[in-house]
Amino acid sequence: MELHCLIVDDSRRFLQAASRLLELQGARIVGMATTGAEAVALTEELRPDVVLVDVGLREESGFDVAALLDGVPVIMISTQDGADLAQLVEASRAIGFLPKSGLSCAAIRDLLST
Repeated sequence: MELHCLIVDDSRRFLQAASRLLELQGARIVGMATTGAEAVALTEELRPDVVLVDVGLREESGFDVAALLDGVPVIMISTQDGADLAQLVEASRAIGFLPKSGLSCAAIRDLLST
């Protein structure tokens, strides 16, 4: 089954790179957002299978954005070490965390299946 993803990050360069990487691995990137407001609107409109949210967005916390995304699994992503963010991820509504360097369809599917 094709994985429909929405990616939320304030770096357009990362959005493009992550989109290409995940599409090469069989995902379908249904949308990309750079702000929380865009993420909420696109989530409601597109109903992705999963939303990948950067922990540190330019103007807002990715954790605050994740709290607004109802009815869809959220995975937090960051260049920061996962151990440093473990408590924040656990306290959030996210189903897990992936380092940006470890982003892959397989890793996303693993988190979705737990």
